[in-house]
Amino acid sequence: MNMPALNTDMAIKVPPAATAASVIAMSPKRSPLFDGFGKKLSNALATVLPPIVVILVLGVIWELLCHKAGATLPPPSKVWKDTKELVFDPFFDRGGIDKGLFWHLSASLKRVALGYSLAAVVGIALGTLVGQSVWAMRGLDPIFQVLRTIPPLAWLPLSLAAFRDGQPSAIFVIFITSIWPIIINTAVGIRNIPQDYRNVAAVVQLNPIEFFWKIMIPSAAPYIFTGLRIGIGLSWLAIVAAEMLIGGVGIGFFIWDAWNSSHISEIILALFYVGIIGFILDRMIALLGRLATRGMQAN
Repeated sequence: MNMPALNTDMAIKVPPAATAASVIAMSPKRSPLFDGFGKKLSNALATVLPPIVVILVLGVIWELLCHKAGATLPPPSKVWKDTKELVFDPFFDRGGIDKGLFWHLSASLKRVALGYSLAAVVGIALGTLVGQSVWAMRGLDPIFQVLRTIPPLAWLPLSLAAFRDGQPSAIFVIFITSIWPIIINTAVGIRNIPQDYRNVAAVVQLNPIEFFWKIMIPSAAPYIFTGLRIGIGLSWLAIVAAEMLIGGVGIGFFIWDAWNSSHISEIILALFYVGIIGFILDRMIALLGRLATRGMQAN
């Protein structure tokens, strides 16, 4: 039996607009969580990829320039070959100064922690005094401006003559190098406290201690942490230079000893560690400043 032919004129025609709308309605929606993750991933790649590309390009240029015969500096491939034992075994201790990089770096960080902590306490106290008192500013600020221009290593012979020992001398050099930006920035922050805050404090009759903790410190906190951030960088610079002269265990002495032994690859590795740790210290103070100022603003 023959089937009747279908009449094509009777077929249902769907408008193009309705077809597009149905396709859009049938397509799955992207979740906000996925969109947020994709945005964060894109931002992270935009932040991380450019420096990685620059480092790779500089590494290739360094390899090409220093791989030639007669080059005075080793290429990255030779640096890696000469120092990979130091990288993979930083904890060895054969006695005396023959130690891994971990022990040298930890010794330097201990000196920086002591000197920088003293500088932070004394610097904030003196900066508060200078910023709060006109007489103190007139008497002390010119002296501070002169002393802060003295190079860090110029203090080392004087500290060695005073302490007769390398350890306290290095700590003093860190202290005297990092204290000036802390004093100056704290004083600027105290002087820039709005007069309205001082008027409110006078109305509610805050005593000096309450005024210090509730008005002065929260208002000057951004300036104080700017000084602390500059100070930590100067501390790390000073300790490396001081350790080259005082000897003993420390990353500065490691660099100087490698130079005397003509181990250029070890110097390059040590400089890499110095830069990374200096960057980490700066980020730590910056993060602490953001957390502290955020908490003070919330209060």
